[in-house]
Amino acid sequence: MKRIGLLSDTHSWWDEKYLKYFADCDEIWHAGDIGSMNLALKFEAIGKPFRAVYGNIDDSKVRAAYPKFQRFDLEDVDVLMTHIGGYPGKYDPRVKRILTIKPPKLFITGHSHILKVMFDQKLNCLHINPGAAGKYGFHRVRTLVKFSLNKGNIFDLDVIELND
Repeated sequence: MKRIGLLSDTHSWWDEKYLKYFADCDEIWHAGDIGSMNLALKFEAIGKPFRAVYGNIDDSKVRAAYPKFQRFDLEDVDVLMTHIGGYPGKYDPRVKRILTIKPPKLFITGHSHILKVMFDQKLNCLHINPGAAGKYGFHRVRTLVKFSLNKGNIFDLDVIELND
């Protein structure tokens, strides 16, 4: 079993609460708009596996370190993560083909700054957008998500609001 801490759209913002909320996680995933390599290195320094994709605001250093798409299998769950992907019924055209040819079991995006957890019945795929964990953008509540993976199952999803 793996416990995952997921966030997105930090836009270079570091919050010590990330350490608190991700303390029980085995891995940390970032769905883009990290903001800077300095911030990415802070996540890497936590000492847990850090998986990330770059977002539309990320510079060439972040883009050189992290891909646009990450596709991997963890605990028998096929995961696809990218920053701009849309959501069920309104997938971004740049990712729709990938999703329909070989749907993942878990599709993770960022970009919208809006927390969404939706199941796509057509693709038999869970979509998670953790919202925005940083302070820059139109969102009023900063959020992150934690969940568990085990033997092909996705469960124990927790939504955390980072109130200031």
